[in-house]
Amino acid sequence: MKITLTQFVSLDGVSQGPGSADEDTSDGFTRGGWFVPFMDAAFVRTASEWLDHADGLLFGRRTYEAFARDWPRITEPDPFTVRMNSLPKYVVSSTLEEGSWDPTTLLGGDPVAAVGRLRDRPGREVQIHGSARLGGFLVASGLVDTLRLVVAPTVVGEGRRLFTHPSGSAGFRLVERDHTPSGLVLLEYASTGAAPLADYEGLDSLTQ
Repeated sequence: MKITLTQFVSLDGVSQGPGSADEDTSDGFTRGGWFVPFMDAAFVRTASEWLDHADGLLFGRRTYEAFARDWPRITEPDPFTVRMNSLPKYVVSSTLEEGSWDPTTLLGGDPVAAVGRLRDRPGREVQIHGSARLGGFLVASGLVDTLRLVVAPTVVGEGRRLFTHPSGSAGFRLVERDHTPSGLVLLEYASTGAAPLADYEGLDSLTQ
């Protein structure tokens, strides 16, 4: 299965608390809900199509606990409810003792080895939604096959940013791009391994 990371980010790279004021208030964050004003029907359709590819969901502990609290209370006709609640969930955690959102499998031990074994299973995509710390770690470990970024036209000004921790380099190739009437930019990338480096030697040296 491919490991696919989907992240909502602002123009200044913030990924913390996109969905509501109380989604993630860690470290004193007070500007949650910055993504919601830009959600529109076009984005919901695309996000639903992405979720159609999932054979499982992968989380870190904090996002898992928040989703396990909230998604069972979201009723239809929300287009994501049935799939989010019924898909297999996998949680990378050394502290969580049991899952409360069935069906859940805890992945203990070495996270790279555990996710690697999950990636080796047959299937389509295991999708990471939220869980930016886990996502960034897996990108640095070379385990993310597809990166989907949804960029909101806003500067949050504070909050935890995507890919802020020390990590290895990672290269990606743009495979699809789109935008919505509300101004969201949807970018899909495929992993290409380590990020390439080069010196600028004039226009003749540029890749055509």
